[in-house]
Amino acid sequence: MTDIIVDAIVDSLKLFPFLFLIYAVIEVLEHNTAIGKKGGVLQGNLAPLLGALTGIVPQCGFSVMSAKLYDRKLIRTGTILSVFIATSDEAIIILLSDGSKALSVLPLIGLKLLLAVVVGYAANAFLKHERLDRTEEPIGACCEECDDCARVGNGFIERYILTPLYHSLKIFFFILAVNLVFGVIFYFAGEEQISAFLQRGYVFQPFLTALVGLIPNCASSVILTQTYILGGISFGGLFAGLCSNAGLGLVVLFKNPKNLKKNCLMVLVLYTVGTAAGLIIDLFCRLAM
Repeated sequence: MTDIIVDAIVDSLKLFPFLFLIYAVIEVLEHNTAIGKKGGVLQGNLAPLLGALTGIVPQCGFSVMSAKLYDRKLIRTGTILSVFIATSDEAIIILLSDGSKALSVLPLIGLKLLLAVVVGYAANAFLKHERLDRTEEPIGACCEECDDCARVGNGFIERYILTPLYHSLKIFFFILAVNLVFGVIFYFAGEEQISAFLQRGYVFQPFLTALVGLIPNCASSVILTQTYILGGISFGGLFAGLCSNAGLGLVVLFKNPKNLKKNCLMVLVLYTVGTAAGLIIDLFCRLAM
């Protein structure tokens, strides 16, 4: 049980620099109207592509960063979907460290990148009238957490260091709590039992793995990858699980109850896209054999 607590703290601490960075960026965007009016990279036509490229980087902090930007209406739905679908958490590192399945990395990255870009642009085209925060408000009208910001202060140090630090700590403790909860669940459920569950019904594996992928914890990507390495699930099953695996980004999204319906729809899209892609890949692999 001590290991669970230590792992939860370590995993949460790994995200803290990213949390602080993204809140500092948000403060700059919200208080610098010149940057905000341009829209630029965050809201431009290249955003889904750049989001997918960012998500490919094996670091779950990027999904958290994109979730906070989306929560503040600084990026579009298609952009965050591209980040989430491209994200693989620890999977790429584990596959590279295992010689027997290292060759799976290139098709995994390539297909996830392609799918992320397609879904991202499709979502943005479908939601072309989506309202975004162009950050044209006067300085001081920062966000829904203005009262918290006011307590910290409005000077340079307060605005760009203490305010991001304050919000980062709030999210950090929330993520820590989630990591502890899922750590306990995995401890009592057992990784072997979860792997056995995934191995049931080869044809239906993408349905199961995509469901496991939705678990907002790094352990889910580890279990999926290890089960694949051991031959327990197909490449399509692994792909389905890693496409729906947005990591702790989902935790950050659901922290705001105001967007519950939209966030649930996003989870449904991740699950549906991941499952469908996994089924198609498995079908193609069987036909090619």
